[in-house]
Amino acid sequence: MTTTKPRKQRYRLYNAPLHKKRKWISAHLAENLLLKYDRRSLPVVKGDTVKVMRGNFRGHEDKIAKVHVRDQTVEIEGVVITTAKGEKIAKPMRANTLLLTKLNVTDRWRREKLEKGLPEAAKKELEKEAEEQIKEREAAEKAAEEARLAEEKLKEEEAKAAEEPKPTAPAPEETIQPAEEQPQEPAEAPAEEPTKEPPAKKPAPKKTTTKKTTPKKEEDEA
Repeated sequence: MTTTKPRKQRYRLYNAPLHKKRKWISAHLAENLLLKYDRRSLPVVKGDTVKVMRGNFRGHEDKIAKVHVRDQTVEIEGVVITTAKGEKIAKPMRANTLLLTKLNVTDRWRREKLEKGLPEAAKKELEKEAEEQIKEREAAEKAAEEARLAEEKLKEEEAKAAEEPKPTAPAPEETIQPAEEQPQEPAEAPAEEPTKEPPAKKPAPKKTTTKKTTPKKEEDEA
């Protein structure tokens, strides 16, 4: 039993279980998809191409990058806003403001749901479209993996180059010319130093010999 009280409606909307919230994140199909699948709306998934129908980004068409089930919002590639700090972040959008222009049919469960009530020709066309999308996704994943490995390899090489000591430049070697080619410079005569005359030696003083004289008294006694 449904209620008409706004308070109870809001309470049930924000406190609903996730399996119910997931079904509510739905968008209308474009006219060509409506005629092809005989459905008016469908829950959006990551990889669906949508067109913004209202708001500042009206007319923008790109793929869905992420689905927030708890907040019941989606993120679209190229729909970004700038914060007060100058950072660019994805703007959350409500699914009821979007229009599905191309479906992501790589999921087998989703294909089975879409194939109900369709003729065989439409089923074969849907399977063919799914194979093409799977190949495109695998090629994109492979390219992203190669780019990641190349970036990691470049970082490792830079780290190794930073760790290795830088080689010091060797001193320039003096080139010795052979004796034949080496020019001979005239030898300069050494400057003559003035000869110093030795100082004149002073004559040694003569030693005077003193004769011992015996006293006369001793001579007389003898």
